[in-house]
Amino acid sequence: MPYVVVPGGRVPIRMWADPNEVEDLAMGQLRNVAKLPWVHGVAAMPDVHYGKGATVGSVIAMRDAVAPAAVGVDIGCGMTAVKTSLTVDDLPEDLSRLRSRIEAAIPVGPNAHKSSVDVRRVPGLGGWEEFWKRFDELPGVLRNRRERAELQMGTLGGGNHFIEVCRDTEGSIWLMLHSGSRNIGKELAEYHIEVAQRLPHNRDLPDRDLAVFVAHTPQMAAYRRDLFWAQEYARRNRAVMMALLQDVVRKFFPNVTFGEVISCHHNYVAEEEYDGVELLVTRKGAIRAEKGDLGIIPGSMGTGSYIVRGLGNPAAFNSAAHGAGRRMSRNQARKLFTTQDLAEQTRGVECRKDAGVVDEIPAAYKDVDQVIAQQADLIEVVAKLKQLICVKG
Repeated sequence: MPYVVVPGGRVPIRMWADPNEVEDLAMGQLRNVAKLPWVHGVAAMPDVHYGKGATVGSVIAMRDAVAPAAVGVDIGCGMTAVKTSLTVDDLPEDLSRLRSRIEAAIPVGPNAHKSSVDVRRVPGLGGWEEFWKRFDELPGVLRNRRERAELQMGTLGGGNHFIEVCRDTEGSIWLMLHSGSRNIGKELAEYHIEVAQRLPHNRDLPDRDLAVFVAHTPQMAAYRRDLFWAQEYARRNRAVMMALLQDVVRKFFPNVTFGEVISCHHNYVAEEEYDGVELLVTRKGAIRAEKGDLGIIPGSMGTGSYIVRGLGNPAAFNSAAHGAGRRMSRNQARKLFTTQDLAEQTRGVECRKDAGVVDEIPAAYKDVDQVIAQQADLIEVVAKLKQLICVKG
């Protein structure tokens, strides 16, 4: 569908969703951000919905400013996927043992590794010594978190984070995972959001969660330093997990080979140029989709996911949706659905089917096929995947 222009404040909102289907709270958030004096443009993706701090599925381009809450508290959260040489015919009928091995190799929920992962085994990813040296530049109140951050490197977390073994429509097997910067990213985000909210220029904002840092200030410099470090932590965290996941698969299938790894953030900030202006582009629940970029748009734990290629649409600031997007809150899902509903909706998927993940039930999410159809001018489909195994935190 072509985008719809919705009147905002200073700038209009370009929307790849039906405005009549977007909840009032989300529309209010989008209109508030469009009023900010630093905003150059706002785009809303097909999976747009209300989010804490700022709208999920929003792309916000600012001149000389950035709102830390518009990035979210899971800085650098994103997706990683790789195609394997395996086919569905290579897999055993009972996938429970493979799922158990994955859960044993990669800590989930709040858990961490008992000792740091030997990251030298991660192919194509060096610079670890320099990366950890930069930890000492983080705010002093967080410097005692280094040991925890090291032990959480290569761990999944909870919520909507997942590890999956999938098949595509041709029968090939893919590995996929979704995670971010773990607790250190959350603490950095919360620290800087609080700093921003205390700054004098943010006193009269329509929403205190839209507090910004402005260019050429020590607060902005500190935030950019910590932000980019946390985004790098998230990228490395996914790379370590993917290496651990591949190790598990190799033990079951010694002759397996892996293709090129696809990795993309969907909660992050990037320096980009549009309309001849240097901008800070915040994507919260959106991926970069410049022409030729490979990206990953997952659905819920029972409906499948897509590998896509960006078409490079500047109207969306070269962006696309990050997933199906929630249609209801976690609390609503827990009240509305039972474990029996979960088992029915995840039939055929080797996964948890207990009360702890009812809030992740497929019916709590939008239709990912519709989300893909609504952004035909943003991306093209490379492959459609369906979960065979889903590991949740």
